[in-house]
Amino acid sequence: MKTPPFLDLDAIIDDPDTRIVVCCGSGGVGKTTTAAALGLRAAERGRSAVVLTVDPARRLAQSMGLTELDNTPRPVVGVEGEGRLHAMMLDMKRTFDEIIEAHADPERARQILTNPFYQSLSSSFSGTQEYMAMEKLGQLRRSDEWDLIIVDTPPSRSALDFLDAPERLGRFLDGKLIRVLMLPAKAGGRSAFKLFNAGFGIVAGALTKLLGAQVLKDLQTFVSALDAVFGGFRARADQTYRLLQAPGTAFVVVASPERDAMREASYFVERLAEERMPLAGLVVNRVHRSPASMLSGARSTAAAEDLESRGEHELTSAVLRLHADRMQLAARERREEEHFVSAHPTVPVARVPAMAQDVHDLEGLREVGDLLAAR
Repeated sequence: MKTPPFLDLDAIIDDPDTRIVVCCGSGGVGKTTTAAALGLRAAERGRSAVVLTVDPARRLAQSMGLTELDNTPRPVVGVEGEGRLHAMMLDMKRTFDEIIEAHADPERARQILTNPFYQSLSSSFSGTQEYMAMEKLGQLRRSDEWDLIIVDTPPSRSALDFLDAPERLGRFLDGKLIRVLMLPAKAGGRSAFKLFNAGFGIVAGALTKLLGAQVLKDLQTFVSALDAVFGGFRARADQTYRLLQAPGTAFVVVASPERDAMREASYFVERLAEERMPLAGLVVNRVHRSPASMLSGARSTAAAEDLESRGEHELTSAVLRLHADRMQLAARERREEEHFVSAHPTVPVARVPAMAQDVHDLEGLREVGDLLAAR
């Protein structure tokens, strides 16, 4: 396999011009642990860092010794060195509520926050979690309280959802349905309501089933308030999108050495290039290695079969077969990585060996950080 460039993560987090690191990739590949380890390593190398996670499993809180994480950055105790570290977990609903409260007068905010349609949108609309992660990132950056923000992107079906979410929510808010719903608020008289009913009749049945019998009244109330409040959504989304494209941002794609995860990583690298977003490189996580790599899997299997045929050394035979299985796994992982490298030969790569146990404290995160930086 052609050797790809080395992903020097220490150089990235040590660079004061690096203000945002986005850890992305498909679900279950170790993004949360990678983000937390980078945050701790950056803090212990002198940065003032905050880690924003959206992982509902709360592993980040546990590994950082915090009893809980919420929508407010919490200081992490036990950081060694001159830097400092905060961590937070995105509360999607709370973030949405904060936006309403910040951009509406109290009465209008109350109308929106208590509206059933808003409650459904803010809790379950496809892409809301990803969009709110972008909103929170923008808030953290504008506060200028930290010189490094590390984002653990949402666990979703596709790693691309994080980039697509602002546009998806923007299309919804700018869409034909919303424009039709705004007609009663923008025009008076029976003709306006006739037009409203005609335009809405096609989808009224489905929405009534989804949101209940009060859907028309709820929607009218919601949309009349939305017209005045939600105009800033797209502007802020565009601002954060430009922030992600800026030189001070670094995207770190995380993948396990498995076919689906590496394929998703390849898609994401290509998408970042299309969007002109700064890719730092790829972290191949949980790579399996063997301390006895000089002994091939085939030779190990042959030796085990020879011992078994003579009825000798059952324990040695079992160890040889375990070694053979591990060598076969390592070979499969190398092939998956080779596919990626052949398609993206200039993308820097860092490899993190599989650990014997899960990370559950700061010491474990330090070990992951050491592994991330090791050549």
